[in-house]
Amino acid sequence: MAGARRALATLAKRADFLRVAGRGAKWATAGLVLQACPRSAERAPGAGQSGANVSEAQAIRVGYTASKKVGGAVVRNRARRRLRALACEVLAAEAAPGHDYVLIARAETATRDYAALRNDMRFALKRLRLLQKQAEGQKQTEGPRP
Repeated sequence: MAGARRALATLAKRADFLRVAGRGAKWATAGLVLQACPRSAERAPGAGQSGANVSEAQAIRVGYTASKKVGGAVVRNRARRRLRALACEVLAAEAAPGHDYVLIARAETATRDYAALRNDMRFALKRLRLLQKQAEGQKQTEGPRP
């Protein structure tokens, strides 16, 4: 795995989902859609306070959604469970911190091979330039050029 696993917080408010959808970037794969939006300092929970809240600002928050297009209630619940497992495995270890992510289930999410779903997640993170390795590389390359 690329880095240390971080705890994941869950997005619960509709406003957070709408903010990620409206202001963030997204990438669709066969198994899932990944939306991501950086969390600004004024929007972070506990903004304006110091100390332990610095780690909260760098936390990863994730929301999960599956519409009725995915299937009935049983299929939607299975798709969300698989997305949760992916988030715990891939996002916690490899995603750039300080972002909110929304994982949207597609029709194939419930039946697609788990390894293929994992590859879909990593591919979407890579295309959005949010893989931890890439994010660290960008920080190093940014700055004054000789």
